Amino acid sequence: MNERFDAIVVGAGPAGTSAALTLARGGWKVLQIERGEYPGSKNVQGAILYADSLQKLIPNFREEAPLERHLVEQRLWVLDDRSYIGSTYRSPVSNDAEPDRYTILRAQFDKWFAKKAQEAGVLLICETTVLDLLREGERVVGVRTDREEGEVYADVVILADGVNSVLARKAGIRPELGAGEVALGVKEVLFYPQESLEDRFGIQGDEGVAIEMVGKITGGMVGTAFLYTNKESLAVGIGCLLSDFRREKVPPYVLLARLKEHPALRPLLRDGEMKEYTAHLIPEGGYKAIPKLSGDGWLIVGDAGMFVNSVHREGSNLAMETGRIAAETVIELKQAGEPFTERNLHRYRQRLDQSFVMKDLRKYQHVHEVLDQNRHFLTTYPELVNRAAETLLRVDGVDKRSKEKEVVRSFRKHRSYRGLFSDAVKLWRAFR
Repeated sequence: MNERFDAIVVGAGPAGTSAALTLARGGWKVLQIERGEYPGSKNVQGAILYADSLQKLIPNFREEAPLERHLVEQRLWVLDDRSYIGSTYRSPVSNDAEPDRYTILRAQFDKWFAKKAQEAGVLLICETTVLDLLREGERVVGVRTDREEGEVYADVVILADGVNSVLARKAGIRPELGAGEVALGVKEVLFYPQESLEDRFGIQGDEGVAIEMVGKITGGMVGTAFLYTNKESLAVGIGCLLSDFRREKVPPYVLLARLKEHPALRPLLRDGEMKEYTAHLIPEGGYKAIPKLSGDGWLIVGDAGMFVNSVHREGSNLAMETGRIAAETVIELKQAGEPFTERNLHRYRQRLDQSFVMKDLRKYQHVHEVLDQNRHFLTTYPELVNRAAETLLRVDGVDKRSKEKEVVRSFRKHRSYRGLFSDAVKLWRAFR
């Protein structure tokens, strides 16, 4: 495999394939290396696909991509130990509109997406591990793989090898991740007859539902839970900061079991046949954890660059967006006859800074810090708002003004007026 390419892309997830596809369409000779048996083999879990970023690459993807359901309903639940209070947005897609969110199974989707890159001319090699970056001085000039005669050279290398990014850490490009910068997510996929699933959630055809959950279900740890509907299955899972799991010494599977037994979830999950259980790390450090993104001859995209918006649970779109922007940056440099130096490749970061990717990550850069320092947002407040709803909605002969006073007393018992005001300011600053 002693051969030279215009570009080497390490990883065949959404970020790597977006970069490889964009480069191939630009006439580049591209090698894409994936350590799994096939793209997506390491990603058996379901996920949400946001259409906008994929549509920029494959405008007609809806006609051929392996999509599960388009989301017509989004629920947000704040749970205490026995109930929840929440909001629901539901809107069926009209005949002249195209859905912007779908549930997918990554094993199927990643394989299809990589096939589109191959059709554009990308050479994909699977079951191959990149062991190290090759350098001439400070400049990256290729990679060394675990194959015989496994040194491969290229003008530029794009690292899209996921949140662990062993390659970037080994090369000194990215520091070791802190336990407070990643979440450990666990998930089960439960299977049902399609008709039963649709009756349970009030959907039909290709319609789908997503439920995002926060509150006491994480046991005071910083994290969230979710439920997504697929065609004949649903994915239910929960994730918390790895540092919290270490401190609380609660096994993730125990947290998931508790979630499934919550009175709000149990009826939706009944009679499901569990066929998949997965655990994976999710970048949670946000804007403050983004490493150096480029240097002489290299760039980082996707999860390897910590590009996940955990507040809105957006990851696939940020992966595709960063992969495409990285590829467009190097294409423009080559067309202008400029070398792939650290200074020139910094244009990738500059372009990201002008995109929604960085703007959104900057917006929410303080959220995890606020939650970490104020755990009562995850325990006390979910309890208070649920009990307030129960008090106000109960018809028991007590007048409503007295009930309102009872709710106020309940809040003041746990948080003073000053504490309530301070908490409101903290949330406003975190989410503004």
